[in-house]
Amino acid sequence: MWRSYASSLLLIVLFANVGCGSAPTLHSSERYPQRLSEWGLFERGIEPNTHSVIYDLNTPLFSDHAKKQRTLYIPKGQQITYSPQGDLVFPVGTIVSKSFYYHADDRGHIRADNDGSLKVLETRLLVKQAEGWDALPYVWRGDDAWLAISGELLTLSGSYGELNYLVPSKNQCASCHATNHTTGTIEPIGLKIRHINRNQPATSVNQLTLLKQRDWLNQSIDPDTAPRAADAYNESQDLNHRARSYLDVNCGHCHNPQGAADTSALFLDYGEHTLADLGVCKPPIAAGRGSGGLNYSIVPGDAKQSILPFRMASTDPAVMMPELGRSLADLEGVALIEQWIDTMSGECR
Repeated sequence: MWRSYASSLLLIVLFANVGCGSAPTLHSSERYPQRLSEWGLFERGIEPNTHSVIYDLNTPLFSDHAKKQRTLYIPKGQQITYSPQGDLVFPVGTIVSKSFYYHADDRGHIRADNDGSLKVLETRLLVKQAEGWDALPYVWRGDDAWLAISGELLTLSGSYGELNYLVPSKNQCASCHATNHTTGTIEPIGLKIRHINRNQPATSVNQLTLLKQRDWLNQSIDPDTAPRAADAYNESQDLNHRARSYLDVNCGHCHNPQGAADTSALFLDYGEHTLADLGVCKPPIAAGRGSGGLNYSIVPGDAKQSILPFRMASTDPAVMMPELGRSLADLEGVALIEQWIDTMSGECR
């Protein structure tokens, strides 16, 4: 079975300027197919055809330790526009896929390592229609995946114990991807310059360069001067940069000045924010169980007295943040944010 970044086909997928075989099919928003195979994005399983590219993020969103394969398809003759604001604007017909999988033993039990066969659970699509982006979840059964508008709860067992893995509904997908709460417009979260400005693991070529080589970008972007998020788990990188990058990708789609959590006045996207905006000595807007009896989102030098890592470490649905997309706590992520807070100076008066 196909394994991430392990086949020679990947090099063809990355470097071919013109795909071989049939291009993926853009379906009308009024008649989305029930089967993922009808999109024509993959050859076998989640092995992409040569019309798509695989890409990765500097720091991915935590999703119960699931591994992810991300692909991008741009219709022939179309380009991504690099806007003056530094955003990537994708043409109509763009299809983004994200497949979630674990490795499993011969009993189907998921493993924390990379041994065993692939157990693919779901593939989520973001499709750019003339009226905007649309989000579609597909659940794998056998050799194909099926549209699951209402989402699905999958019960898994293995290295993480009994795991209730939630495939989000179409509306839940939209709620996270509507990074502007006022307009409600859906946008990709990971496909931003700072997140994809990194080398592609299979080729050691920067992904921005690869997109230009395929003539998918309307202009060249210098990776050395473009924004770049940190690899949050690479301890050789700056601690503040790692922590801000982690919060940006895991929390910033809601906690930004236009996001669904804008009324919290806690802004965790990688923007230019004051320490108070980041939660330093900031009391919660609404008291309750979510505060854990603590007074401030961040207490400099004292992570154990800070609400932010308390909520990150919780698995209580009434307390935990993010509240969607996980049932387990990201212990590495919590440790990173605690280390970041513990190194802060100052005190709350």
